[in-house]
Amino acid sequence: MKFNTKVIHGGQEHDAAYGAVMPPIYQTSTYAQTTPGGHKGYEYSRTHNPTRNALENAFASIENGTYGLAFGSGLAAIDAIIKLLKPGDEVVSTNDLYGGSFRLFTKVFQDFGIKFHFIGMQDASKIEAYINKNTKLIWAETPTNPMMNIIDIKAVSAIAKKHHILLAVDNTFATPYLQQPLNLGADIVMHSATKYLGGHSDVVMGALVVKDKELADKLYFIQNASGAICGPQDSFLVLRGIKTLHIRMQRHCENGKAVAEFLANHPKIENVYWPGLENHPSHNIAKSQMKDFGGMLSFTTKGNNMKESIKIIENLKIFTLAESLGGVESLSGHPASMTHASIPKKEREKTGVVDSLIRLSVGIEDIDDLIADLEQALK
Repeated sequence: MKFNTKVIHGGQEHDAAYGAVMPPIYQTSTYAQTTPGGHKGYEYSRTHNPTRNALENAFASIENGTYGLAFGSGLAAIDAIIKLLKPGDEVVSTNDLYGGSFRLFTKVFQDFGIKFHFIGMQDASKIEAYINKNTKLIWAETPTNPMMNIIDIKAVSAIAKKHHILLAVDNTFATPYLQQPLNLGADIVMHSATKYLGGHSDVVMGALVVKDKELADKLYFIQNASGAICGPQDSFLVLRGIKTLHIRMQRHCENGKAVAEFLANHPKIENVYWPGLENHPSHNIAKSQMKDFGGMLSFTTKGNNMKESIKIIENLKIFTLAESLGGVESLSGHPASMTHASIPKKEREKTGVVDSLIRLSVGIEDIDDLIADLEQALK
């Protein structure tokens, strides 16, 4: 199947009981057995649930993986990956990453004896200087949040394979519609399915996809043992969201392009960070590994004034000031005080997250309305 068919049919079967086209919501915690161990494949819903299994099969299909896992949030999915490690192990991570990931790494797992190196990964050749016999994982976001930096997944994969370490890629911003990291050599793909996969700002969920059975078995064990799973109702909502992923992403990309070009030509704007612009430093890498450039972008105002930037956000009427991203509606955010507030000012400014930076999640509304809203807010 091609991608646009996979989002609707990939990994799916009609319900065996009545032929339901959409998987039913199996809102149950447990399952009847005829004798101890005599069941139909399901014993307890923390371990397996038919609705969640349908979603996990869909995750695997759209990422060209073999095994999918669904979690209660994106951070729960990341938590499961780091639990593959043990005290003394080391991780090389991009330094421009979601603040919640940074917080989990530094405030939780660092206390358990896992060491993290945060570095710029736009030049993949710099990674090897941080790899030693204790390095077990490379953690990459691409595009990064919120600076929209692009990491060459093929190049990083070659380094990971050379040193026999895992490569995990957070594919939340790109989605499998634009980029499939497993095809480029990654071992694990992670999503905050809260975002584009759900697509309607009505669910919180995380996803992992892998190809290797041994790795999958370890992650399934952690998923069951730690118990950070999602419920059947949330599974149903994300299954429904995935079915329109391709058409939503097409519009997100079209609108993202128009907004990026408008801002790039506006006299009050200093920098626009969107990988589709030809002056983006990693535009050619983005072009080689992505189908299009997405609906996420960030920009700074001339003078780098925080009060001025917050005033712009407050003046927006169609763009809603809110946490999160990837829904059908357009959202705005101020990373320094919102998504990246957990990163110390000195550290976040090293990566470009300055006080005037505004991040936009460009939705699928009429583009003329979105441009007009930005225009009036910038006056």
